Amino acid sequence: MSGPSQTAGLAEDQVSGPTAWRVLRVPVPDSLDAPEAWGVHGTVRVGEAVDREIHGHTDLALDAATTLVSMTAQQEYKKTVRLVAVRGSRDASAGGPDRTPAASDVVGRGMVGLPQKGNTHVAIVYAGVDPDHRGQGVGTALWEEGLRIAREAGRTVILSDSSHAPEPPAGPGALESPTGSGRVPLDDPGTRFALSRGFSLEQVMRHSAISLPPRQDVVDPLREAARAAAADRYRVHLWQDTVPEDWIEDFAVLETRMSTDAPSGGLDLEEDPWDADRVRAASRSFADRGQGYLIAVAEHVATGRLAGFSMVSYPHDRPEVVVQEDTLVLREHRGHQLGMLVKIAVLDELARVRPSSRRIHTWNAQENRHMLAINEALGFEVASVDAEWQLRLA
Repeated sequence: MSGPSQTAGLAEDQVSGPTAWRVLRVPVPDSLDAPEAWGVHGTVRVGEAVDREIHGHTDLALDAATTLVSMTAQQEYKKTVRLVAVRGSRDASAGGPDRTPAASDVVGRGMVGLPQKGNTHVAIVYAGVDPDHRGQGVGTALWEEGLRIAREAGRTVILSDSSHAPEPPAGPGALESPTGSGRVPLDDPGTRFALSRGFSLEQVMRHSAISLPPRQDVVDPLREAARAAAADRYRVHLWQDTVPEDWIEDFAVLETRMSTDAPSGGLDLEEDPWDADRVRAASRSFADRGQGYLIAVAEHVATGRLAGFSMVSYPHDRPEVVVQEDTLVLREHRGHQLGMLVKIAVLDELARVRPSSRRIHTWNAQENRHMLAINEALGFEVASVDAEWQLRLA
């Protein structure tokens, strides 16, 4: 239930002109209509501007409800601090103008994620700047404040990412992933920022999308082949907006294994433990964000245990958009086309319960050829790539 990472995480490190702005923590408002919600709405505004520049749309931009919930829900699993750079004198906090900023004053946004159960040596740090306000050191200031928070929390590894469209061709203008799969442009502002800060590229993720409904002349034979491969050894179950209590412990095992079985390149990541309470909390968080979800799981009939799953989520206020969450088949159950089986089960159920859906976005490690082959067979096409960056602190 992790969802896609926040994209466009690193910003240009180049300073010129005036620096009439300051970095503040985003206040947690009582509601999105409260005056104190300016920081939440400003964060959304900048995120949408960045996404339009990279992707040409805002399908992937965090909305206000998601931004707010990220600062209040599941903090026992990952503490999230959000930052904004706002227009106004840097001395405003010390005797300067005391008016409440407006969302339109926000020129940059940042985030620090601090895992609380597993990977407590890691901090996830993002900084993004409104395209109209780059070259003023805003990204640098957000990054430095995020780094300070991470150090204060005792973290020794910093992770971030940056989004790029399109993926560059191989050659002197591209930085190759050390996994041997995937590239990002060397001359991109995010790449330059990361390298100048000492980050190393550890992995490249492929962002793919498919238009819905899928072509049935493509999906039907794939469904038939997957069902034949699974035969009567596996049974598919479908869940919407809840994980049944009878299955919740088993599903927690799948989520935990997602952190160890999925390719992670050279990222310094350990097991991220899930239990039944965390599954319930994640489910509540989707509802609080105004989102629904579908899960297809494959039960191993002989043992009565779950062998794999695929999950998508969707915002109720954007009826065309669907986001692929996690898909996993346990190593010990691979070779039976279960990945294809559960992904098609989700597509079929999505058409039934949410016929307004028009596109799905998904992310996979570029070296994960098996899952990429499934997506390509279904009709997913490359939309962009994400660079996964890592910095080890002294």
